[in-house]
Amino acid sequence: MNKFDSSKTYLITGGAGFIGFFLSKKLLSEGARVVGLDIITDYYEVSLKEARLKELETFEKYTFIKGDLADKECIFKVFEDYKPDVVVNLGAQAGVRYSIDNPDAYMQSNMMGFFNILEACRHYGIFHLVFASSSSVYGGNEKVPFSTDDKVDGPVSLYAATKKSNELMAHAYSKLYHYPVTGLRFFTVYGPMGRPDMAYFKFAKKIMAGEPIQIYNNGDMMRDFTYIDDIVEGVFNILCNPPATNDKGVAYKIYNIGNNQPVKLMDYIQTLEKHLGREAVKEYLPMQPGDVYQTYADVSELMKDFGFKPDTSIDEGLGKFVEWFKEYYKY
Repeated sequence: MNKFDSSKTYLITGGAGFIGFFLSKKLLSEGARVVGLDIITDYYEVSLKEARLKELETFEKYTFIKGDLADKECIFKVFEDYKPDVVVNLGAQAGVRYSIDNPDAYMQSNMMGFFNILEACRHYGIFHLVFASSSSVYGGNEKVPFSTDDKVDGPVSLYAATKKSNELMAHAYSKLYHYPVTGLRFFTVYGPMGRPDMAYFKFAKKIMAGEPIQIYNNGDMMRDFTYIDDIVEGVFNILCNPPATNDKGVAYKIYNIGNNQPVKLMDYIQTLEKHLGREAVKEYLPMQPGDVYQTYADVSELMKDFGFKPDTSIDEGLGKFVEWFKEYYKY
């Protein structure tokens, strides 16, 4: 396994986002040059994105550009001006439920945006493209744990369909234009400075406000909750280790990054209540369109290639989230 190369320039799209922020911070702390790109939508509170950027901009080697992935001219200018060696495409419209009511946002950011990144990598030449896929691609698969060898042809949301499409597009570009690409299927990422649209974050706000929390499928769900530090460590290991060309002439690889230990939703809520010091008022509802019963990552490929496996417990991870949450929101 190659060591991390701090002499390279790293372009992080979605640079003001949850994973983008923590990955940028890690790279900058290792002495690398980081260029962050983000459109800063109001999908969730802009002030949180601004707080992340404010912290990153204290690093001398950080540059932030406000721009839209769907703007091809903007993307090509970034590549022309900064000549990134490693590109990490984390920029995308997130959220399963939001995709049901707002499909246009997903086609622009997740499809056209990713196409523009692939084109820029083709024309300007790169060392490695790493992109965010999602555990959502597994859809309603019943075989667990979910393996990267499983068929993923049954998405149950447009969001999942865009992520599967990204994997197919990336494979084609790697084959045609001979640059290495790694796709990462993230499993329910959580932690401090996270996304307020995620269930744990919304639960925390409502619990502290004394408002009822909505629990879907009557609480009968399981998720492979993965702490942000584990996600970042997994990505960090991969950046300077592009996949070798396989026997079909493609330098392409997909990894799951998940905790490999599904947790019952009600146990997750109970742990959150414990750290907040308050009990939630619960409202039980049926399963929502686009949701799946469980997620469970097979991380054997990640372990085989990098000797790494996410292992932060929900007790530790939620404890750190609540500590930050109470300080940030002045509870």
